[in-house]
Amino acid sequence: MFNVALTQILLLGLAVTLVVAAAIDVRTFTISNKLNLGVALVAPVYWLSVALPLWPNVGIQLASGAIVFAVLAGAFYAGMMGGGDVKLAAALALWFSPASTVRFLVLMSLAGGVLTVAVLALHRARRREGRPEIPYGVAIAFGGLVILTQRFLNQFA
Repeated sequence: MFNVALTQILLLGLAVTLVVAAAIDVRTFTISNKLNLGVALVAPVYWLSVALPLWPNVGIQLASGAIVFAVLAGAFYAGMMGGGDVKLAAALALWFSPASTVRFLVLMSLAGGVLTVAVLALHRARRREGRPEIPYGVAIAFGGLVILTQRFLNQFA
């Protein structure tokens, strides 16, 4: 079933969810499991709305999410990302094609680098001790929102 209206509503809901996740992460440095689970559980509804074939496309989406989770779990174990960040990025991969997932990861990483430099500069300017916390949900939301807006801004993609 292909349903343009439902697809648009789902994508708008995802965009709002990303903004909410970023705002919560800035305030609390956490992204809840409920939010991440919601993003992941609504992805199959999105697949139905765009008439994504069960095989091989749904399998590819699931594999893409699993690969993103596995790769970013390494970043979590290295202390570079929080667990909520890893889960949100993996859940987002369920919404994007493999090519868009790669673009998302590149954009997320670039935004994360800029964010980290800005937070470190602010941390040092305030002469605080220790290691600052980075609200990486902001970088994830940025990458995800850029991918979502490309759908509307680039009519040739």
